[in-house]
Amino acid sequence: MDRTAVLVMEMQRGVVGDIARFPDLVATCEKRDVFRNAAHVLRGARNSGIPVVHCTAAFRADRAGSHARTTPFLAHLLKDPAHMLDGTPAVEVLPELWDPGDLESRRFHGFSPFTGTSLDMTLRSLGVERVVALGVSLNLGIQGLAIEAAALGYRVTVVTDAVAGIPEEYAQAVLDHTIGLLATRVTAARVWEGGR
Repeated sequence: MDRTAVLVMEMQRGVVGDIARFPDLVATCEKRDVFRNAAHVLRGARNSGIPVVHCTAAFRADRAGSHARTTPFLAHLLKDPAHMLDGTPAVEVLPELWDPGDLESRRFHGFSPFTGTSLDMTLRSLGVERVVALGVSLNLGIQGLAIEAAALGYRVTVVTDAVAGIPEEYAQAVLDHTIGLLATRVTAARVWEGGR
């Protein structure tokens, strides 16, 4: 089996946690049992010695190092000067998904975890050839992760019941018509069995 790492996309307190700004996304995660399924995948990874890397997003208060106005979505979010500030509780990984042995790859711009970060080098230094992705959102982050990982030569697996997007119909279409072209799709119950 290829050396594997789990990439956890933006499962942060200010995104889908207790201080989240995206209530519809939180509700979808709860409805789909994303938090429970993610915890199951991470337990299995840690028990097997598979590295877990939390791909997090943050901004500096002065927005230095961030392309703050490149998209309508970012421009809207960053009207709030306190949005996802580095060093605040909002950027912390959800406590129920964090383990002290986990790694973190933080980015300060963009929507995907590879560009402008050391994630690729971290994975290569660990000998990783396959990444298992979970988290949010199917709207942007998971798509970007899958596209970039595949372009960099990684085999990609997406855990279908440990990801979410809004609206749910669109998220399902992304899983079917975009992720399905880039990645193997498995459920949390089968991810470590190699099933589809």
